[in-house]
Order: sequence, then structure tokens, then C-alpha cells
Amino acid sequence: MKGTSSLFEIAFTPPPKGSRRSAQSVYAQLRAAILDGRLVPGSQLPVERQSAAFFGVSRNTVARAYAKLAIEGLVQSRQGSGTYVAPRQTRPPREPFPTRQTPDPRLNSLWRRPELVQALSFWHDSRRASMSQPSAFLDFRPALVDPRLFPFEVFRRISAKQLRRMELKPPTFKSPQGNQGHFPLRTAIETHIGVSRAIVCQPDDVLVTAGAQQAFDLLARVLVTPGVTTVAIEDPGYPPMRAAFLAAGAKLVPIPVDAQGLVVDALPVPVQIVCICPSHQFPLGVSMSAQRRSALLDFARKQGAVIVEDDYDGEFRYDGTPLQALRSTATADDVFYVGTFSKCMFPALRLGFLLAPQWAMPALITAKNCLDWHCPTLTQMAVASYIAEGHLAQHVRKLRDVYKKRRDRISEILRSDFAEEFAPMQSSYGMHIAASSTQPGRLERVSAKLLERNVHLHSFERYFFGAATSEGLVFGYGAVDLEGIEQGLDALRRVL
Repeated sequence: MKGTSSLFEIAFTPPPKGSRRSAQSVYAQLRAAILDGRLVPGSQLPVERQSAAFFGVSRNTVARAYAKLAIEGLVQSRQGSGTYVAPRQTRPPREPFPTRQTPDPRLNSLWRRPELVQALSFWHDSRRASMSQPSAFLDFRPALVDPRLFPFEVFRRISAKQLRRMELKPPTFKSPQGNQGHFPLRTAIETHIGVSRAIVCQPDDVLVTAGAQQAFDLLARVLVTPGVTTVAIEDPGYPPMRAAFLAAGAKLVPIPVDAQGLVVDALPVPVQIVCICPSHQFPLGVSMSAQRRSALLDFARKQGAVIVEDDYDGEFRYDGTPLQALRSTATADDVFYVGTFSKCMFPALRLGFLLAPQWAMPALITAKNCLDWHCPTLTQMAVASYIAEGHLAQHVRKLRDVYKKRRDRISEILRSDFAEEFAPMQSSYGMHIAASSTQPGRLERVSAKLLERNVHLHSFERYFFGAATSEGLVFGYGAVDLEGIEQGLDALRRVL
């Protein structure tokens, strides 16, 4: 906070010249600013020798005002540093959101729709973990990563190098077309998905986004006509994906998922967009069969529909034959492929990418520029260099080994200790495994009891858009190690 007094911007009315109540005036105005929150705890007040510039009074006058504030505990003096607003001892209770039953008419009511709000908050629970439990928090939620596994030292060095490069040669203003994404990063993405997912593309096919969620939002903005466009979604499925299309005014139709993936025969006619996770379905973890893939692509061509392929953790394959992505040279005109660096690197990057047909790219670039112009240049440069130098490929290989051991251990325990309770679903990809329940009707209560023991484990129910048609638990292993897996499943055993 050192030096912040030069940024002191609180509106202040100087007392009249020669007033005997100058100290009282300074005290009263500062006290009001502290109590109403304009001066937050930790804010530095102007040093006394600058009193004339800030308050229009003498140094001694300001000293008396500060002393009175200090007596009340509103400010603290730090020797050799200055005077600061003291930390608040208590905060008045406050409702986080308005509790009125009907939305304020000044709001767009769409953003208060329960299905939209719930879809964007599905990771959160209504009750909190127990603070009285001494055990560590064990998080089995899917799609989370373990930050301890990422080589931050390497990425820090690469980022520093790119920052020096920017200092020597600052980026120049470019046209919106250039804001499709940093060209070296788009080239690196081409290489990365070519190696990890056997996808052939060109840098011009790639749009860099602020994570997968922005990719879904951009697609919804450019593909959906409110109240007209029908979007088919997997059910159960990834709630934030459907939230983007709900927010755009699409009509959503839930489609069931079985052991072979999306039930293509259940797709409505007409439908304009089909959203799918074919390699590792979220949350069931199944892979779409070759027959279903072929049927879906044939359906899309006949109906003039497009497919949004979410490949959020497709880099992590552990066994079996590699599955071809739906996006290929032959399907490039019909399939939008969404990828992210949140799973193979770390979520705080907020960086992802979208492969799009050339007919849609101009509109997507325009929508991207309307939202945020472009993703942070320094982050793009660092990730491009991280990929080009081979670090991402090395890190993915490491994660595959770690995650395979975690997945195998969960599967082993489920089959040996929970055979009467759960049936693990076949899964060769990804960062989670699902297990269907053989004794349904109580898993939401089980999840709540586990949370009281500081174990975060989701049931299928929260992933359904329509009525839940199956029950089970989703075991994410991206953020929990082998020891945590043992502890968490032991807690599940005791709760059951």
C-alpha cells in the first residue's frame, strides 16, 4: 500500500479559512468516508506534511483529526510508513442478492431464469463442508485439475522471456482479423491437436477464446436466432454449455445418452444445432460408438444441422484404440470443435480455442471482438512458446500416467468394495469415471453427508436438464491423489 496516499481521491470540502473547527471538519469527513466504505480497510491516508495539498489545512490540524480517528479505532499509525484505515472488526449482515420474488423490471428477465442460473452454478452446493472436521478437503468433482502437477517454473521462465520480447518490440495495432488470435499460438494449436487428436486444420481455422465457455457463448451468439433455433443437448450433460444457448434464446431439447453415447434416433426434426461430447461424455464418461458417430454425421448433413463437439479432455487416453474426433477434413463444414487449455495446463489461464468452418469464421471474429477484442497477448505468446518447445506434450504424457493410476485405483476399489452398490461405466478417456447405482433413491443424501465430512462428490442428478433417468456418482480424479482417493472412498463406505 506504500505510496497510495498520492491516489487519495475522496471528495473533500475544505473548512473555511481560519475556522476553529477545521480539525473537527477533517475528522468528520474522513470518519464518514471510512464508515460508508469509500475508504476501505488498509487504505493509506495522506501523510500529514501533505495536508495543505489534500485538505487545505495545517499539518497540526490534520494530526489532531487523525488522533481522534485513532482513539475510535478507525485508523492505525505505522511508524515510518503513515496512517492507514484500520481493519473492520465486524461487518453488518447483508443479503448477497435481492430476495424479492419477481425480478426487477429494469433487468432482462432471462438472466434470472432458474434453469440458466442453476446451469452456471452446478459446481456449487447449497450446504458447505464441515468446518469442525479436521480432515483435508477431498474434491472428486469432475473437470478439476491438480495444480501441483503443472511445471510452473518452466512456464514462468517462458512467460518472462515473452514479456522481455514485448518490451523490446511492443505489439502493434492490428485489424479485427488479426484478433482471431496470436498467429504463433494458432499455429501451435494446429500442431498440438494434430498430434494429440489427429485433427488436420490450418491456423486460419482456429479462433482463440477465453476458455471453452467463451467458445460456447460465441457459437450461441452467431448460430442462434432467439425463439427459433432448436438445439439438441445430451441429457445428462455439461450444464454451462447449455447455459450459453439458453442465454441466446435457443429452444433446448434434451436427448438421452446410453452406453453408446447420444441416442441419435431420438433427435428431433427439425433441429439446427447438436451439442455433444463424443470422446468422453460429460458426465457419464462413455465414448460414442462408431455406428452412432456415422449416424449423427449423416443426420446433420441431411437436416442441414451443425454439430458442436466439446473435446474438453480428449488428450487423456489410457487404453484402447484412439478415437477419431468428429471434426475431420471431410466434416469441417459441419462440425465446430471446441478445445481448452484448462485441463491440460491449468484453468486460471482462461484460454481455449475453436475450430470453425470458414463460412462461420468472419461472424465469430466479429462476435469475439464485440466481447473482448482479443485474449491477453502475453498469455497467448507464452502458451504458444510452451507448446512449440515441446513442454505441453511432455506434460500431457506425465498427466496420462498420473491420471491412469488414479482412474485404475478408483475402478479397482469400486469393483472390490462396492460391487453391490455401483457398476463402473466403461471409460478410456478423460479425468473422471462414472458409476451407476444398483440401489437408487438416496445418492443426493449420500453426497450431502459426504460434504459434511469434507468430501465433495457429485451424483448424476445435477447434470440432467430434464427429469433424471439414471442414478449414480461421478468420481473426478483430476484434483485428488491416490491417498485422497483411499480416504474419500473410505468415507463413502462409512456413509453408505
